[in-house]
Amino acid sequence: MLNRVTLSYQVSTTCYFERIRPLGNAILLDSGKPDSERGRFDILVAAPVCQLTYHRGALSGINLPISVSANTDPFVALQDLYSHSCPTSPCPPSELPFCGGLVGHFGYDLGRVIEKIPTQALDDTLLPEMQVGLYSWAIIIDHTAQTACLVGSHLINNTALNALAEQIADMPPAATTSPTKQFCLTSEFSSNLTEPQYHSALSRIDDYIHAGDCYQVNLAQRFSAHCQGDPWHAYKQLRSAASTHYAAYFDTEHGAVLSLSPERFLATDRQGHVITQPIKGTRPRGADDASDQKLAEELKHSEKDRSENVMIVDLMRNDLSKVCQHHSVKTPSLFTIESYKNVHHLVSTVTGTLNIDQSPISLLRHCFPGGSITGAPKIRAMEIIDELEPHRRSIYCGSIGYLCLSGQMDTSITIRTLLVENNEIHCWAGGGIVADSISEMEYQETYDKVNNLLSTLESM
Repeated sequence: MLNRVTLSYQVSTTCYFERIRPLGNAILLDSGKPDSERGRFDILVAAPVCQLTYHRGALSGINLPISVSANTDPFVALQDLYSHSCPTSPCPPSELPFCGGLVGHFGYDLGRVIEKIPTQALDDTLLPEMQVGLYSWAIIIDHTAQTACLVGSHLINNTALNALAEQIADMPPAATTSPTKQFCLTSEFSSNLTEPQYHSALSRIDDYIHAGDCYQVNLAQRFSAHCQGDPWHAYKQLRSAASTHYAAYFDTEHGAVLSLSPERFLATDRQGHVITQPIKGTRPRGADDASDQKLAEELKHSEKDRSENVMIVDLMRNDLSKVCQHHSVKTPSLFTIESYKNVHHLVSTVTGTLNIDQSPISLLRHCFPGGSITGAPKIRAMEIIDELEPHRRSIYCGSIGYLCLSGQMDTSITIRTLLVENNEIHCWAGGGIVADSISEMEYQETYDKVNNLLSTLESM
């Protein structure tokens, strides 16, 4: 039984998030409205029924209804928790994307559970590789219909849901009840790769490509600075400067994750239809309409970028084919231009239909991490990444998203994502390197992708 309580519609999601943030383990899945042109729903959750965490090789949980041990495979535990939590009868049809279920993050290094990857890169962050909560309710804001509601699953009764709705309506924003220090940087951003080191890494990738080891490697650099104050204030500024339809925010034990991602990873509907939309190919926005259009057209017709995009489309088609029905994997669109405040992107779409014996979680496992942020072939590219990047990626190039108890799933690729921990902030930027990549242009592209994020924080 699906229960709803109508709430007052707010164009800005932040006011509702500030009300539920004190309830604990709050997560905002943010469509970026009103500034983002894409996206429709904002999903806000807090106070999970239970939580599953995988960190540095050990699985743990809080209030779990299933039995797990430290060495349990995290994807197996996730499937068991999901299966145990689903209602005995199918969820009623609903236009809402989420009515209770799993919400959380999957760090890039969760891929080490699936494949054996070297351990050369320094592991210097504290964020778990996976943390997922089971949420019995959510606030859903529909910006197309201009409605808002509190929706509850079978895990919360109607009396408790109504009481929660009254509590949320009466609760003043956290900012007015417990003022927190405004966010600011206390040092400049610096990269973990000098420019000569970056060019040397690209030269090494070029050697690997010509030796036949790989076709493409996604190389990233990490920008870090010291900071102080509440990261939520930083997120509110960033979502105005770089609105995207796969944005997200959540607090962590040691700080917060601030994601302004434009990229979908994997989505499924109730019927098992799958969609993934990898991004490969980038140009900066122009200073005026004429130069902006010229840059977009240049990207659209770039042989190098189209070739790079096709490599990842082929990789994703292969990953989907592991869990999808024969002949169901299709590519309905190639090389679509998507434009954002700071860049143009080249986006393709791959679809499929899950085999009847497969689930959204098995789909996630077989495709993780996303091919658009590793390279091809995936495992060799990940080995090279670990060799050439000084630090592990943590949340960068992982995923954030939900799996509704109805079977609907939607997840992002966490590019344009920042991690705040213990008064330090990290922001990553990378790009796909192929045989005809020009090192100086690839280096500049990393800055094009995150300059608006870094400059926004530097001006606070």
